[in-house]
Amino acid sequence: MILQALTDYYERLLNDPECDVAPPGFEKKAIPFLIVINQKGEFVGLRDTRIREGRKKTVREFIVPQRVKRTGEKPNPNLFWDHPGYVLGYDPEHSERALRQNESFVAQIKEIFPEPEEDKGVAAVISFFERGEVGRVLESEGFADLAKDRGNTSFQLEGETRLICQSETVLDKITKASDEKNAPRSLCLVTGNRDITARLHPLVSGVWGTDKGRGNIVAFKPPAFSSFGKKQGYNAPVGQRAAFAYTTALNTLLAKGSGQRIQVGDASTVFWARERHEFEDEFSLFLGEPAKGQEPDYGPVRSLLTAVRTGVLPESDAMPFYVLGLAPNAARISIRFWYEGSVRDLKEKIAQHFEDIEIERPSYASEYLSLKQLLLATTRHSTKHPFGNSDDIVANLGSEIFRAVITGGGYPRTLLQKVVNRVKAEQGLKNKKGKSLDNVTHARAALIKAFLVRETRIQKKQTKEVGVKLDRSNDNIGYVLGRLFAALERIQETAQPGLNKTIRDTYFSAATSSPLVVFKRLQELAIHHLAKIRNSGKSTVWLDKLMGEVMGKIPASGIPATLTLEDQGRFAVGYYHQRQDFFAGKNNEKGE
Repeated sequence: MILQALTDYYERLLNDPECDVAPPGFEKKAIPFLIVINQKGEFVGLRDTRIREGRKKTVREFIVPQRVKRTGEKPNPNLFWDHPGYVLGYDPEHSERALRQNESFVAQIKEIFPEPEEDKGVAAVISFFERGEVGRVLESEGFADLAKDRGNTSFQLEGETRLICQSETVLDKITKASDEKNAPRSLCLVTGNRDITARLHPLVSGVWGTDKGRGNIVAFKPPAFSSFGKKQGYNAPVGQRAAFAYTTALNTLLAKGSGQRIQVGDASTVFWARERHEFEDEFSLFLGEPAKGQEPDYGPVRSLLTAVRTGVLPESDAMPFYVLGLAPNAARISIRFWYEGSVRDLKEKIAQHFEDIEIERPSYASEYLSLKQLLLATTRHSTKHPFGNSDDIVANLGSEIFRAVITGGGYPRTLLQKVVNRVKAEQGLKNKKGKSLDNVTHARAALIKAFLVRETRIQKKQTKEVGVKLDRSNDNIGYVLGRLFAALERIQETAQPGLNKTIRDTYFSAATSSPLVVFKRLQELAIHHLAKIRNSGKSTVWLDKLMGEVMGKIPASGIPATLTLEDQGRFAVGYYHQRQDFFAGKNNEKGE
């Protein structure tokens, strides 16, 4: 289904007059330099296609004949374009090899176009080599930049905007050359039509982390992967047109600057609809990250949540929609996740995700948490990286969370484990100014809450789960103890204003893991702290009421010796909720 959906997408692009997708037998390729010649084949000049953007130069892409796969030492040139070794016979380190490459480059053009006069551009290229114009290129102004760049080079006729390899003659010749092959035909697994089977599939570019930025998603390399004596692509017959179509579609989606790709952990993620749909432009706004230096736009998320909650979704949302996650692997590109559904279904799943992670937040926190912010919450926070370090994100955790978002499935259990462990490990963290940093951050509390409420919903449990804000009726022992810890900390802070180190910095981890022993000690400390507050002339009425309310939720059996992982998560959320309630309701502290 993946290859079929990508092939259909290619056909959609090919029929779109506003899209310049490469036709069969061609591909988009960065060509930094063009050799401009006249119709006689005389060298006119070098054209540098690179555009300076700040300190970097961006190379323009052109549609050129599809690149060949090279194995071994035998020269195998691309048609009408290649690196300077093939096009000009220039390679200061391997001059003899470069000359052989150039000979094969010229010979291929003459072989494919035995009657070059049919196309003025082809004739000009052959004349260029026969006249010995290569030497003029090597001596020309600008060649030093070409030699330094060693990028791809092609040909252009003077006065024309397109490349010589883009002419109708070349296009027709490449198309017919594919059709006229005597290779055996078989039934294509993708289209169901008879076609020449692709022995080797074109390379896919743009998947982060792959070797040289390229790889295959369909490949049979070692004999162990083959069967019935078949080799390479003949093990899964895909026609040449389908192989070209799905890889071209994928390369278009993965291209630099594409609005239909986001990076999710180690997974390069692309998405598209069967037909043109505005959701293709909106999807990255929900789960992607804004460009560097750009403020996040929460408007689309608000609109989505409103539409889903009111049930007002357009009929066009029945349109099929696809999401594909690709990640590097040793042998080939691996499929991290694949989603096939409708725009409506995906909108509902994304809206559910935002509702699951919704939790009361401090005024300085983001209105909606992005996927990257959630992943950073699972990493170690430090003085240098107070919000987490992206280098520490577990490789496949992002993919697992993303899969849960788009399918509506449960979040991975490792997510709860990692967040709870980080909360416990960072109980005494300080920033550069020596001020204590929160261990139960907005993002961490949101992740724990999301995991718990989704697990309860999926398993259809009847028990009440943690909510968006403080729930005084929740009597779960983990949640209650989290509230109790926050209350004891507030008593200490009231007794010792300006204290730079509270019980959270010393006892939070132990209170979560072994509450029975730790809370006995903390309650003894609270007695002394309350006495100190009264001795200073301040009222403790609201603190006494709070303690009475929370302690009343502890069961007759008392505080347990240990807490399950889920209850440790509820402990953190209870603590977070109670702290947020302190900040939001300061009137309570005055006994009002």
